Amino acid sequence: MTLPNLLLPGCAHRPTVKQWIALASYSPREILYGGAAGGGKSDFLLMAALQFVDVPGYSAVIFRRTFPQLSAPEDGLLARAQEWLGPDPEFEGLDTISGYPTRWRFKGGGTLSFSHMQHESDRFNHQGPSYQFIGYDELTQFSESQYRYLLSRLRRVEGFPVPLRVRATSNPGGAGHDWVRERFPIDAPGVDGCRYIPAKLGDNPHLDSATYAKTLEQLHPYERAQLLDGRWDVRPPGSRFQREWFPVKDARPAEGRRVRRWDLAATAARPGADPDWTAGVLMARTPEGAFVIEDVQRFRGSPGTVESRVTQQARIDGAEVAVRIEQEPGSSGKIAAHHWAKMLAGFDVRSVPSTGDKVVRSNPLASQAEAGNVSLVRGVWLEDYLRELEMFPGGSHDDQVDASSGALDDLTSGGIGPTEALAAMEAYA
Repeated sequence: MTLPNLLLPGCAHRPTVKQWIALASYSPREILYGGAAGGGKSDFLLMAALQFVDVPGYSAVIFRRTFPQLSAPEDGLLARAQEWLGPDPEFEGLDTISGYPTRWRFKGGGTLSFSHMQHESDRFNHQGPSYQFIGYDELTQFSESQYRYLLSRLRRVEGFPVPLRVRATSNPGGAGHDWVRERFPIDAPGVDGCRYIPAKLGDNPHLDSATYAKTLEQLHPYERAQLLDGRWDVRPPGSRFQREWFPVKDARPAEGRRVRRWDLAATAARPGADPDWTAGVLMARTPEGAFVIEDVQRFRGSPGTVESRVTQQARIDGAEVAVRIEQEPGSSGKIAAHHWAKMLAGFDVRSVPSTGDKVVRSNPLASQAEAGNVSLVRGVWLEDYLRELEMFPGGSHDDQVDASSGALDDLTSGGIGPTEALAAMEAYA
């Protein structure tokens, strides 16, 4: 394939095929490039930022999570920018840290800055500037709230002749693996306006791929699958659940004892935050002893919203479904338990104190699932639920897992049975 010449100031070499595809794509606004080690991710990011530096007023910024990562002496972005741009008198390094320019001004009038967001609050250091290009090197090391907040800095004046672009690179893994996988269409549809362009070691002819591949072969198989093959679906060692353990059914069982177990949170969703979720898992136990997760309600909201949704869901489920709510320790938990008993009068409702480590509490659920004794009823909640299971206990959220562990315990501990359900139905009637 013959590639057109792209005029990229200071670039040490012509783009690879995959880099050129990504560079020539001015839409959608957000693109994730890479997925595997050695695919030319950092070079691509620097190339993309330099594409419009000849336009007066153009402003680009590239982030790494920490400054030591940004200023690494060999493969750091600051060192690479100094190598590409330093010898050219048309490029002027303005701000300097540790001998490396962190902001460049170009003859055409554009600027390129480098920055980091080691702490969550560092995103607010960028409240004032406007950028037409925002880049992230190793996106999974950033939080979703940092990424979302910086989107508000992506803007231009009317008629400005430069597209607005967010370009990120990353390998699988890292603290932000979940949200990056959900945002970009890697193995699911993703968010509108986002694109994923995979690039692997074989896509980069500028690297000694044979030697580098041998180096990667020394890694743990899990890490090798992520870095060499760009696999986003592999699980780290210690993952408690595998999605193939959970068969999916099209309908709920005709008979069974049922409980809706709630793991409560009371923080509303807001830009720049990633609070816990309120999760309510509806689980049935069939006469044969199998467990079926029939529905999961998952939302964020204020205390008033939580109260309304839990009460409404109890009426939707019906009085034959027991309601169990995790009780926080201390006097506040006892007060809340009394409140829920009044709010859900007519239902079999109890507040259950939480004890022990969440991982330990999940053991019975993992054992039943591995034995093929836990199935799921098809619904819109399914993918979010399975992803949380796969990443537990290393994922960013565990609300659905904890509610599921509690529901199984409720159904096996002897606290939910025909007598309790019948008494609740009669009281409700």
